[in-house]
Amino acid sequence: MSMHRIDVRARSAAAPEVVFALIADGSTWPVWGAWDSFEIEKKGEDGGGGVGAIRKFVRGRMVTREVVVTVNEPKRFTYDLLSGLAVRGYRAHVDLTPDGDGTEIHWHSSFRSGVPGTGWLYRWQMRKFIQDTANRVAKFAEKR
Repeated sequence: MSMHRIDVRARSAAAPEVVFALIADGSTWPVWGAWDSFEIEKKGEDGGGGVGAIRKFVRGRMVTREVVVTVNEPKRFTYDLLSGLAVRGYRAHVDLTPDGDGTEIHWHSSFRSGVPGTGWLYRWQMRKFIQDTANRVAKFAEKR
């Protein structure tokens, strides 16, 4: 099965540190994002939501679980999807770059479809969702 890629960008007038704090703290995601709830299923190496933490997000009947792979404040946050979607090897990077008086948000991911022939559909749906997520965090960060 082929590798599928998603690549979205957004811009925030907020500093990278502000945007990063929101992305790294999963408990804020239901506030600014499209999730109903969040919990840390397993604490990370830092005793909280850092590297190794397993984060659980609920949106309606969908429950996704991810593990935090990289926390390089305020530049990069990386996570792998563990369950919740019929995809394999899903990894997402959120790269933050200072952009004048704000931040460029580059959210990019890759995966293989778990069911043959469905990769294009997941890519299309997830791209829309991730673009919306990047836009939401960008705007919310500006209010901080």
